[in-house]
Parts: sequence; structure tokens; C-alpha cells
Amino acid sequence: MTTLTPRAYVVRLGLAAAGLGLLLLLSPGIGTESASFGWWDAWRARFDWPIGKAELTGRPLVDLDGDGVISDTELSGFMAVARQIGFGQRFPRSCLALQVGITLALCGVTFQILFRNALATPYTLGIASGGSLGALIALRYGWAVVFCGVSSVAVSAFVGAIVVVAAVFVIARGSRRLTSNELLLAGVTLGLFCSAMMMFVTAVSNERETFFMVRWMMGSLDPVRTVEGAVMLPLMLPAWVVLIAMGRALNQYRLGDELAAARGVNVAVLQGVCVLVCTLATAAVVAHCGPIGFVGLVVPHIVTLLFGSDCRILLPASAIFGGAFLILCDWLSQLTMRFAGWLTHQQLGSATLPIGVVTAIIGVPVFLVLLRIRRP
Repeated sequence: MTTLTPRAYVVRLGLAAAGLGLLLLLSPGIGTESASFGWWDAWRARFDWPIGKAELTGRPLVDLDGDGVISDTELSGFMAVARQIGFGQRFPRSCLALQVGITLALCGVTFQILFRNALATPYTLGIASGGSLGALIALRYGWAVVFCGVSSVAVSAFVGAIVVVAAVFVIARGSRRLTSNELLLAGVTLGLFCSAMMMFVTAVSNERETFFMVRWMMGSLDPVRTVEGAVMLPLMLPAWVVLIAMGRALNQYRLGDELAAARGVNVAVLQGVCVLVCTLATAAVVAHCGPIGFVGLVVPHIVTLLFGSDCRILLPASAIFGGAFLILCDWLSQLTMRFAGWLTHQQLGSATLPIGVVTAIIGVPVFLVLLRIRRP
């Protein structure tokens, strides 16, 4: 366990928060669209700060008539496009990655503490499998209804995730505590059952349906609409507040149920509240973004190495690092295909790698290195 002074904690948290702020500052300039628009161009266009015509000379997609002179119309058009690309596409995508990363990292570290299992993730209780099965059923039967801006696929995924978690608790209702082997085994078993049903649904679908199903299961961070974001936040924000506020109680919980109870912690209430908010928040993420793995597994271990296991610091630090980790993975998902096109001399356009593929490619070697470092 890392032992740090309070000053060191504050300094490291401050640096992490500053790094996250820097990522958000740069995010309007990073994406799959034309390299003509950088982060500084986007911010200046956003606040209508002046951009000199001399700066734009020679840039592609600026001098549209090719006369070598940037006109006022071309300058206005450049600023409008920079504003739209930077803050209509890139920045909202990074903000979504921030929200999802915070949620998955917080829920991941909470489950690792509750279940006293270093391999626990936000999907341990079958949330991802249940949500994926619900979404695949909606895609298979063409439930493409959109009500108040929320698609039936997202609703089906959310319902599937909640149903599976409820079934886990029904099966394991005889367990003495939420960290029992019966609860974990029930979650794993139902997750495997849902995976088998997903393969069945895929097998009886046509090529077009199968493509959309496979693509959905890879995860996506395409910016959600305002209404969808409004649906997600009421489930995410309470989870962030509750879990961070539970830091002191979770510290006592680490010492054992009996000792925690002797120190005034209601273990049953702590477990129930944490599992409830984690389930709802993770189900919201799966419903709108699909299953995005390794964030809730890798980030808590990295933060533990840097800050130690004090939950009062571990939880907020995990939130910061989770958001930053997923923003960086999202940037890689957008830039990798451009780099691949440059290597192969092909025009890959605005193609992006699914975010779930990127988190797996990064998460697996990072986790193996962490295992090597932490091995006694």
C-alpha cells in the first residue's frame, strides 16, 4: 500500500484534475475530420475571437476558389465549420467519454471493494450481458421506435440489464452477504446464459441485422442527443455523489463486516445502496453506449498504485483517471484509422475503431504489467 502525506494527496489529485482539464481543452482539435481545424481554431471560433487571414493561407479547405486570397466569406465559412466540428462533434464526444469513464471507474472500484475481488468489474453481476441481449432482441425484431428522443434499443438494453441483476439477487437471496460466492457465481452464470442467447439471436438474424448487432456489442461513443443525455445523467450523477460520499464507510468495510458494524457502519445498507446505484448507472451506460470493457478493471489498479487504498482518495482519483483514460482511448479510436490509411496509402475517410476494441487493446497489456508490478 502506498503511504502518502495529505499534501502529496492534494498535489497528485490536483495534477490529475489539471491533466483532465487539459484533455478537455484539447479535445475540440482532435478527431477524424479534416486536420485543417485545430483546437485553438475551434476555441477562437467558439467565442468569435479574431482569426487572421494570414494564418489560414495555404491551409486546405479554406481558399475555396483557389485564388490565393482568403476572402471575408471564406474566413466566416472557416470559423463556422471549425465551430461546428469542434463543438458540434468533437467536444461532445469527449464529454460523453468523460461521463462514461467516471461511471465505469467508480463502479469498478466499488465492486472490487464490495466483493473483495480484484477482478470485479461494473459488469460482474451480468449487467453487460443482460443489456446486450436486450439490445440484440430489439435490433432483431426491428424495434426502431424513438420516443422523446430515446430509442427502443436503449430502453431494451436498460431493461435487460436490470432484469438480469434482479434475477441474480433472486437466485442468491439465501446468501448471508452481497460478497458471497453464491452472488458472484449467479452473476457469472447468468452472464454466460445471456451470452449464449446472444449467439442464438445472432444465428437466426440476417447479415444486415448481424452487422448492427456486432457493431453495437463493440461499444460506441457517438455523441448522444440532448434528451438521451438527460436520461443518463439522473442515473449517473447520484451514483458519483453517493459512491464518493461512501469513502469513509468503505474504508471500514475493508476491515471486515464485524469490525465495520462495530464502528457504526450498517453493512447491509452500505452494500445495498452501492450495488443499487452502480447497477443503475452502469445499465444507463450499457443502454446508450454498449458494453465498454476494461475501464472499470484497469483504472482502479492504476490509481491504487499511485494513491494507495484509502477509499476517500481512491474513489475521486478513480473518477478522474477513468474519465481521462476513456477520452484518450476515444482519441485513439478516431486517429488509428487515419494513421492506418496513411501507412497503407488508402482513403479511410472518417472511419473509427469501436471504442471497446481500443480499451481492450490497451487494457489487456496494461493489466498484465500491473499484475507483474504488484506481484510479491
